[in-house]
Amino acid sequence: MPRNKKNTTGAKRKVIIPIVIFALLFLGIGVGMGYFKKNLYTVMKVPDFELTDQNNKKITNKDMLGKVYLVEFFFSRCPTICPVMNRNMRFIEDEINNPEFGIISISIDPENDTPAALKEHAKMVGAKSPDWHFLTDDRDYIGKLADQFNIYVGDKEDDSESLNHSGMIALVDKEGNIRCRYNKDNMPILYYSGLNYEDPEGKTPKLTGKYHPDREILIEDIKKLLK
Repeated sequence: MPRNKKNTTGAKRKVIIPIVIFALLFLGIGVGMGYFKKNLYTVMKVPDFELTDQNNKKITNKDMLGKVYLVEFFFSRCPTICPVMNRNMRFIEDEINNPEFGIISISIDPENDTPAALKEHAKMVGAKSPDWHFLTDDRDYIGKLADQFNIYVGDKEDDSESLNHSGMIALVDKEGNIRCRYNKDNMPILYYSGLNYEDPEGKTPKLTGKYHPDREILIEDIKKLLK
């Protein structure tokens, strides 16, 4: 008995439609993964700031518009993570080598980190760029600014905590937005680590560690924002 043409067409559709849906879903996942890999998340607008640099010049967030830059909190007498962070910043400065790139290093020890002291520190670090600003100001102001950045700095009133700080770095784009990449779970990392690690995955910080995975991804992301 001859087959009903209508039934045959309907059966083909039942097979083809799920295949098309699956293919589109697969394509959508691929496009989505590509988006997270190539695009950077906007965390927030960079807080307003006005501080004095190593050349006794006032530097504000408005002065940095049009540049991609990094922000860290540190102090020049720090014997632990600050030298590591400064070295990693120095490495990034050389790798980027672009007049549209800058670095903001904010001291949490303004009593000792005067502009003159920071000028000597900049020489010691080997900072080359005129847009690497080592900044100082009132400690209360700096503490509030760190809070606005959501980067940890110890309580000034607590002697055991006052000079503690995070090793995290903020990445700021030319429009003054803090940006970051997504992790493998497609969640924004918010900030980058300026530390060294004993493992390539960046799980165990170590001052003498030979791995610095966030330094590498920072270089990649800075280059994206400079394009």
